[in-house]
Amino acid sequence: MERSEFVDRLDSRLRIADYADLDASANGLQIGSRDGEIDHVAFAVDGVQQTFELAIDAGADALVVHHGISWGGFDRVTGRTYDRIAPLVENDLALYVAHLPLDGHQELGNAAGVADVLGLEDRTPFGELGPEYVGQRGTAQEAYTPAELRERLETELDGNRDVQFLEFGRDEIEEVAILTGSGTDYLDEAVAAGADALITGEGKQKVYHEAREAGIHVALAGHYATETFGVRALQELAAEWGLETTYLDVPTGL
Repeated sequence: MERSEFVDRLDSRLRIADYADLDASANGLQIGSRDGEIDHVAFAVDGVQQTFELAIDAGADALVVHHGISWGGFDRVTGRTYDRIAPLVENDLALYVAHLPLDGHQELGNAAGVADVLGLEDRTPFGELGPEYVGQRGTAQEAYTPAELRERLETELDGNRDVQFLEFGRDEIEEVAILTGSGTDYLDEAVAAGADALITGEGKQKVYHEAREAGIHVALAGHYATETFGVRALQELAAEWGLETTYLDVPTGL
């Protein structure tokens, strides 16, 4: 497949342009030329030296990640920034990034993936960011107890970590709001939406008392663990397009 076609397909499917003014990440093709062919694509959560080297070792022509390396641009390409970029350029490995567009995608996104493993129904977008959304909410087919929800997350999510559960809500959890990564700033929106629990990756100190006072459960299931779903969904999409794919699992435990 032409590299330009691959990039254009992802840009269109993920609506990259719609998040241009909302996201600090430079989404889309972040490093590399649009020219040339792509036969093999690697996928990872983080665009870092380790995943770059693994993608090169796997013989990939492009690497698709959730967290890229440009967050508002570079002042200088030196030090750690140079060390990250150099292997991409030297090995002609294109880097494609989808941050908030992949968080908020209602079919392929991270929150949608968490909703899938929880079997949520009647799903709607959650987590307003300007005119867009960066999460999803839904209703459990059968109510979870706090212990059951925690166990389901620990069983189904990648990342090699326990789920920290702030148990301040109802005994039965039916309405669930999901915003992966660092989403505790959306606690008030979850409460306003009638959610019994907010699932996210990592929290801030203040969320403990905010959740306690609001009477809502909060599951801190790991930033990495809650954000593997999007890139895995894109891997399946690329395979449908006839490309060879490799998933690079590099959990941080955080």
